[in-house]
Amino acid sequence: MIVGILKEIKVAENRVCMTPAGAEIMCKNDHVVLVETQAGVGSGFSDADYVAVGAEIVATAEEIYCRAGMVMHVKEPQPSEYSLIRAGQIVFTYFHFAAGEELTRAMIASGAVCIAYETIVGADGSLPLLTPMSEVAGRMAAQEAAKYAERTQGGRGILLGGVPGVQPATVLVLGGGTVGTHAAQMVCGLGAKVYLLDTNLERLRYLAEVMPKNCFPIMSSPATIRELVQEADVVIGAVLLHGAKAPKLVTREMLKTMKPGAVLVDVAIDQGGCFETSKATTHSEPTYVVDGVVHYCVANMPGAVPLTSTAALTNATLPYAVKIADQGWQKIARDNAGVKAGLNIVCGKVTYAGVAEAFGLEYTPVEDVLG
Repeated sequence: MIVGILKEIKVAENRVCMTPAGAEIMCKNDHVVLVETQAGVGSGFSDADYVAVGAEIVATAEEIYCRAGMVMHVKEPQPSEYSLIRAGQIVFTYFHFAAGEELTRAMIASGAVCIAYETIVGADGSLPLLTPMSEVAGRMAAQEAAKYAERTQGGRGILLGGVPGVQPATVLVLGGGTVGTHAAQMVCGLGAKVYLLDTNLERLRYLAEVMPKNCFPIMSSPATIRELVQEADVVIGAVLLHGAKAPKLVTREMLKTMKPGAVLVDVAIDQGGCFETSKATTHSEPTYVVDGVVHYCVANMPGAVPLTSTAALTNATLPYAVKIADQGWQKIARDNAGVKAGLNIVCGKVTYAGVAEAFGLEYTPVEDVLG
């Protein structure tokens, strides 16, 4: 198969979907790898690095879309790419369809086979292609929270860990999954007082055993959130509903009860955000203020640390990319239930229930398109 590695064009996105080491493995599996020129520069890889392992450098995205049977991205295709995508072409990337109706309708119209990194499921029920970026985003959430809590950045002017004789900051983390756990670990390490909320009692029992003593795992409820946001200096939104829109856990009314200069970090923004007042921002303009509360809602947080996130992403996606290229999407989806779960839109049909529900679209069971 001809596999195309595209340059990311989303604002301030420095990752690339495959390292030269990954491209080498694809080439050794007898696939042709096309790499758009300069695709790896933001992650520290030159065109020469890809050529050295057998890849071909291509001048434009148009040529890659024209030649490749499967194209790979990190982020979802941008509007300028919609018309380039061919019917039957495999597009393998993070889509987060439930947060983008325009994208969803464009991919339906394209007739492409859209395999979403974020909905592929592991044998243990995990989300193996979402996990590495969730780990990065969770840890980054702590870093960004610490920065924007500074007065010079619009925050309250509080040091998350405090100092001897001075109270530390209070951090509320909504969601005890991968993002929330990594965020909580980081802010605990800084010395903050951390409330970690989740709705799964077994998960809370586990977190109570493994998290530091300054972390307090608590059952989540609207009443608990209403109470704790008033105490919080920072709220980190780390809620995931698999393939669907994130629930709005912090309302506009709750904002009015928060401390002036408190910081909201919405890691769920790729899925629409878990704060009612959230709207996607960029690395160049990462924050805005509503009712005196600083909102950080950057939709591609790991793009700021591409040396780490590109390598982590390739580690996770490469085995799947090789299998799809080796066997074709239909065979691998028939044989592998986890890959089948990654099929969101296939040849004009919505095959993922959460996406169909988000926009009132007709849902087609994936088995119907596999034959």
